[in-house]
Amino acid sequence: MQRARIDPSAGHALDVDPIPGLPALAEAVTALRAPEEVTRFLRDLCTLPELEALAHRWQIVLLLEQGVPYVEIARRVPTSTATVTRVAQWLRHGTGGYGIALERLHRRERARR
Repeated sequence: MQRARIDPSAGHALDVDPIPGLPALAEAVTALRAPEEVTRFLRDLCTLPELEALAHRWQIVLLLEQGVPYVEIARRVPTSTATVTRVAQWLRHGTGGYGIALERLHRRERARR
């Protein structure tokens, strides 16, 4: 598997080597309108272990954002500290996808108040 190329001066991945079918998958996800639809789609698309891994990564992102220490995150999720470290690296230096999702969720929460 090829890795994203990182520009150290920018701190974010500039581009990701193409994964066949990924753009079509992204289009399918954006066509869904509600969390229940996305849940159903993901359940059809992924195995249970794949879904668990995805859900764990998102839980890690949320806990990292709260400033929870890595060892505590690993205990709560549960996962390894290596996985927590990997997710933290992508949160800080990835393509920005985690940040976009977090910002939009925060915006939605503020609008509900």
